[in-house]
Amino acid sequence: MDRVVERERHSESATHGTRLRALIVDDEPLARRGLEIRLEAHPDVEIVGEYGDGLSAIAGMREHRPDLVFLDVQMPGMDGFETLRSIPAHEMPLVVFVTAYDHYAIRAFEASATDYLLKPVEETRLAQALARVQQARSQREASGHCAHLLGLLGELSGRPLLDLDEALKPDALEQLRRDDKLAVRDGGRTVRVDLSSIRWIDAAGDYMCIHTDGPADRAAPQGETLVLRATMRDLEKQLDPQRFPRIHRSTIVNARRVVELRPHTNGEGFLRLDCGQELKLSRTHRDKLALLI
Repeated sequence: MDRVVERERHSESATHGTRLRALIVDDEPLARRGLEIRLEAHPDVEIVGEYGDGLSAIAGMREHRPDLVFLDVQMPGMDGFETLRSIPAHEMPLVVFVTAYDHYAIRAFEASATDYLLKPVEETRLAQALARVQQARSQREASGHCAHLLGLLGELSGRPLLDLDEALKPDALEQLRRDDKLAVRDGGRTVRVDLSSIRWIDAAGDYMCIHTDGPADRAAPQGETLVLRATMRDLEKQLDPQRFPRIHRSTIVNARRVVELRPHTNGEGFLRLDCGQELKLSRTHRDKLALLI
């Protein structure tokens, strides 16, 4: 990992609200220098760091939280696309890909790049790209504020798929808190699941499996499994931890569905649910016993 240079430029214009804080990421020192020289003609851009590889660029993005990244596509080791895949969506800056090959443009826009530049970078194309970045930044700030507000309300209510009309109702939050359902994206559909019908939830790689009652009565073994792309932490935020405690690093259980607890000699335990399913209670989660018995 070759971290080339990282710096802060301080000037009166650096605090101006419209200034773009940018990173340059390219494994070729001459390419970095060439882009830096051209950016000197654009006082609305402040270069806060330069990096020569993907790993150090990821660290730089997390440290500086830039508005914009000029990202080389072809880098040894981790290329530009792999670098972007390592950045969480909520931390993603605006991106202008820099490439020597025009066919990379298609992949660039598939990766949600704001624009792309061909090497050697022309001043006219750079100006066009920066204009597009400023426009995208304005739109992103407006929509980002709305998304943040909806996300907060959704988290408080346990309904992450809240839309603006629902959120603006005078009694929206109280109504949503009374709503005993969980909104789940299952493939191409959204399903609202009764919390009382959830038996247990477990992790399967990058996905979560929500095991619920089927059309038969709740004690029947057959049920339905909904699969969604999420993390255990995502679901923990949406569910009441008193009612849905985590009993293992990969398992959450509906405490009201537990009918039997069997201790194990190594400090672990086994829970039996009303549908007959057995789940392991790990030693690190034995503090949840009071919620289960």
